[in-house]
Amino acid sequence: MMTKRQTLALLACALASATLPAAHAQAPAASWPSKPIRWVVPFPPGGAMDAIARTLGEKAGKTLGQPFVIENKPGAGGNIGADYVAKQPGDGYTLMITSIGMATNKPLYGKLSYDPIKDFAPVSLLAVVPNVLVTNATQPDVKTAKDVIAAARKTPGKLTYASAGNGTSIHLAGEVFTSLAQVDMLHVPYKGSGPAVSDLLGGQVNYMFDSITSARPHIESGKLRALGVTTAKRSKTLPNVPTLAEAGLPGYEVSPWFAVFMPAATPKDIVAKVNSALLEAMKDPDVVKRFETIGAEPVGSTPEEMAQHLARESERWTKLIQERGIKLD
Repeated sequence: MMTKRQTLALLACALASATLPAAHAQAPAASWPSKPIRWVVPFPPGGAMDAIARTLGEKAGKTLGQPFVIENKPGAGGNIGADYVAKQPGDGYTLMITSIGMATNKPLYGKLSYDPIKDFAPVSLLAVVPNVLVTNATQPDVKTAKDVIAAARKTPGKLTYASAGNGTSIHLAGEVFTSLAQVDMLHVPYKGSGPAVSDLLGGQVNYMFDSITSARPHIESGKLRALGVTTAKRSKTLPNVPTLAEAGLPGYEVSPWFAVFMPAATPKDIVAKVNSALLEAMKDPDVVKRFETIGAEPVGSTPEEMAQHLARESERWTKLIQERGIKLD
């Protein structure tokens, strides 16, 4: 039979063993980061999202003492990359930059292999890249957004607006426009912004709510005419172009955003360190200059603010997508 002293000793050992996993779980946070950090971009190289990740990653990596390694995992509107990140361990060595698709993919796809809310830890809102309503500059009678609305009311269903595909922010910007203006315009989806812009320049379509990154060179060359930006405030990139709310549609606002998320199990202190490094990087003059080049407006937020933003955006776009009957191609 065990003595009282032996029994107490065994209980002490058992309690010590039980606390080991918890202590081990906190160990990564204390020593983090000790190796390179993967930054997943769920879209191909070359776009605004990729540029933002590479620019910020270079600076934030220096702050944290470990490089950010960009991994492009494109496909299915960002869902392939998001699914991959959602299933990674919460050790702080994987994060993802994503876009407004984080709020729109669930109502668009119906069923996802991950939960945009439950499977991720929000880190920070990074930037907004406005869309801009543009038309071919050869159209002499179209100078303002009010002209577009007047023409659409005169010829219902005849005017066209191009997009980079069903459910993209470019398409949704058009849906909000036609809904608020109460006009009937024909949406023409393309497989990407490039071919849509090409047909806009060629006169095959009438309008487009293109990303400012893509449209800016054609606006500056005089080939496209900018009629209004979709954001609540004017863009620093095109300061002389009014917002669509100013140009005749009070209450109009579509702000395509980019944000950072990590797997849900990531410790809060690691999330806070990544947040701090990214916010510091956004103040760097090189980053500011690069953001200006692609038309990105730096924002920044706390993880809590980002969570609230995602919840609001998810509610808004789910409602619009369902009301307008928006389906994928």
